[in-house]
Amino acid sequence: MTIASIIMAAGRGTRMKDYHGNKTLLPLVPGASVYEGSRPLLLHILDKLPDGPKCLVVNFKKEEVIRSTRGAGVSYCEQPNLNGTGGALLAARKFIECSSCSSLIVTMGDVPFVSGNTYSHLVQKLDQNSLVILGFIPRDKKQYGVLDISGDTVNRIIEWKYWNAWPPEKQNHYVVCNAGIYAFKKDDLVRYLPILESAPHRVCKVIEGKDTVIDEYFITDLVEFMVKDGLSVGYATAENETEAMGVDDSAALKRAQEWYKIQAIGDRL
Repeated sequence: MTIASIIMAAGRGTRMKDYHGNKTLLPLVPGASVYEGSRPLLLHILDKLPDGPKCLVVNFKKEEVIRSTRGAGVSYCEQPNLNGTGGALLAARKFIECSSCSSLIVTMGDVPFVSGNTYSHLVQKLDQNSLVILGFIPRDKKQYGVLDISGDTVNRIIEWKYWNAWPPEKQNHYVVCNAGIYAFKKDDLVRYLPILESAPHRVCKVIEGKDTVIDEYFITDLVEFMVKDGLSVGYATAENETEAMGVDDSAALKRAQEWYKIQAIGDRL
């Protein structure tokens, strides 16, 4: 079975203060500062993904991303506008449709510690599902989306802006959060991309100091569309919270670098 992978590496990473590069190129081994060093997040992720065709979705500092991954055997799709995770999928549409694969992984370029075994487990669960979501159980749910689960299937993803208003006893019922990493049956994904494209969200954002209304697309909408049509959506749970950790600010980067150091020491013992 051939497995294709899409890695989202287009975003600006605005919460990474004092860093002006593409955050997927941040180092797991720091040098002169936490922002300089070796072993970029992106290359670490590429090493963990299953064998098969791989595509990087690029936009911000795309030349740096392409230069850093030259020789990694990947394709590139440009996301013309930063219009959401679903927009990144739509930007990679040609890659998805033309890939000779039966399954496809969609992962984030700033979530470096998902193991090869976890990616494989996601794909294995496609035997019974059209889409499989990577979930994780954190000590603090913060502002993550949570999975509404019945048995082994996902009914929906509930975003923080909705569950945050619930009473504590209801919030505590939902313990598995969405890591933002997915596996799809390719044929089902191809069939639902036009549906995703037809259902944008009108979102107001501040761009270059101005309030701007743009169309955004979200992968999480695919869960709603598929469940509504009777397709099965499943989930797998990360081994631990760190495995699903996103590197989205300097504090998270320092934690990631320390964790990578601990892993490297353990591998040498």
